[in-house]
Amino acid sequence: MEAVGAAMEVVGAGEEEEEEEAADEWLLQSLRLYQDLHTFELQAPTRVIEWARGNRVCVAGYGQSDGNEILQLLPPPALQGKETQGLCPERDFKVECGGFSNRPVYSLKHVPDTSLLVTSGPPDSSLQVWQVSAEDSASQSSEELSGLAFLDGNTLLLCCARGRLCLADVRQPQSPLEAASVPSAPCGERWCMGVGRGPQGSDSQPIACLSSGGHLTLTDVRKTSESLASAKCRVPSPSSGAEFLCVSWAPALAGCLAVSGFDGTVHVYDTQSWDSSGGEAEPIFVHKGHAFGPGSSRNPPLVTAHTWHPQKPRTLLSAASDGSLHIWDWVQSCGKCG
Repeated sequence: MEAVGAAMEVVGAGEEEEEEEAADEWLLQSLRLYQDLHTFELQAPTRVIEWARGNRVCVAGYGQSDGNEILQLLPPPALQGKETQGLCPERDFKVECGGFSNRPVYSLKHVPDTSLLVTSGPPDSSLQVWQVSAEDSASQSSEELSGLAFLDGNTLLLCCARGRLCLADVRQPQSPLEAASVPSAPCGERWCMGVGRGPQGSDSQPIACLSSGGHLTLTDVRKTSESLASAKCRVPSPSSGAEFLCVSWAPALAGCLAVSGFDGTVHVYDTQSWDSSGGEAEPIFVHKGHAFGPGSSRNPPLVTAHTWHPQKPRTLLSAASDGSLHIWDWVQSCGKCG
């Protein structure tokens, strides 16, 4: 028994050495691949990342307990500076304020030009409106929400997990204004959405809908029932990571969007050449940093959320199920966007 135990210890030590070597190799590659990379550790994993007023960042817990913390964080000074910072592992997010939700937080959005936050999560589609420590409810129905986005100060676009898109007005909270299914949505898949910015002076706003099977459908808020383009993402398996699906448009790069939630990576795509054929899309950059955390070979983490920086074109924040939080900016020559 002692000899077997010793052998098991040797095998375990070998796996740890391989993990360290892989992490060291990725760090060396990062010097060439990234313009900036900052990594942090949250006290609990989050599946939402939202920019709030004054360049602040909001995160929230998604556990099934009644103690899910909602935090407003001050980003690191390095992110605010104009000079290139390079690779920097400093953990210098500051907690500015926070509170607790009695339900999991699956979606969180900042109400433009206010200090309000809107959250949603199971077991139903009710919305919670937060201001400091105040809480109030909006409308609810029996269908689960997978995402929401403010189109202006009063109008929200809601995405249901089954693939329906609904418009709602906070001034008339009892019912949605209209509902339409995601165009060409395969049945039985879970869906989420991301809403981008249209050209200045236009009421056009692009919508990207992502399914658990890796299907991406692009439409417009002015007519959500019509597909403008479609593509298929390369995913590990048809149902992997459906719980953490996330798609978002780059606010400062025309036609670029990011996809995560299937594994420990974030994929960036340039949609400007997409058509309605639904063919497989090739990413222009893949962030693999979360896959090289401690113990990742035995229990690979899933990316739970990501978001783009509001002004810096190629800078993103991403979080994973192991509590890791990364800020990264890929080198322009690695992709077509930018």
